Amino acid sequence: MEFKTPEQRKEESIKIIKENSIEVFEGLPVIENYEETILRSKEEIAQRAIALCIFSVYAEGVCIGEDVGKTQELVNEVVKRYNAETFFTEKEKEFLNNPEPTREEAIVFSWQYECYTVLLWALGLVDSLDFPNQICDVSKVVGMLTECKNYEEFEEKSEVRNKEEILDQADLIYRYNWACVDARIHNKTIKNIDSGVVFERHRALNWLINYMDQGWDDVTTDT
Repeated sequence: MEFKTPEQRKEESIKIIKENSIEVFEGLPVIENYEETILRSKEEIAQRAIALCIFSVYAEGVCIGEDVGKTQELVNEVVKRYNAETFFTEKEKEFLNNPEPTREEAIVFSWQYECYTVLLWALGLVDSLDFPNQICDVSKVVGMLTECKNYEEFEEKSEVRNKEEILDQADLIYRYNWACVDARIHNKTIKNIDSGVVFERHRALNWLINYMDQGWDDVTTDT
């Protein structure tokens, strides 16, 4: 079976971006090829997705001023339901256990609903990643987890997409993110695109393809 070359994938991404009337830097390098890319396992993706969902819900609660103690109690109940005690990173644990989390941190962390949505897509639970011009439907994506009674059911419903699909999206978001970074540096505006959504998708997709072998807390979005 023949797979796309990185150059072919780059050409396809550039075509899509141009069709959306967004500036493209054609000198941006290719990403990893099919053969050298090792995707995260189904178990890793499912566990990270659950952690991100719980963490983002908690961060949102802090953002809107919910009682921290009561919110932490609710989170602990959900963690037990999905046996998710070991799913969180050190940075996430620190925020979850902080009796006085800051709203500024919470706002940043709540954006990770977008990362969670990417992982749902990678697990075949979301049909497609639409053009990144608006935030995800939070109630819908959270419901995809809460409708499962435990971790086992969530994982059983999941099936990791093929590597080609994931690499296609990783390459595309890499180039969208360059456009967003370039616009910010040069004080330009890109119509109909949300740079926050692009950034979080880039982060999640880089983690999925094991970019630079980086753990979740250290994933970079180089352009």
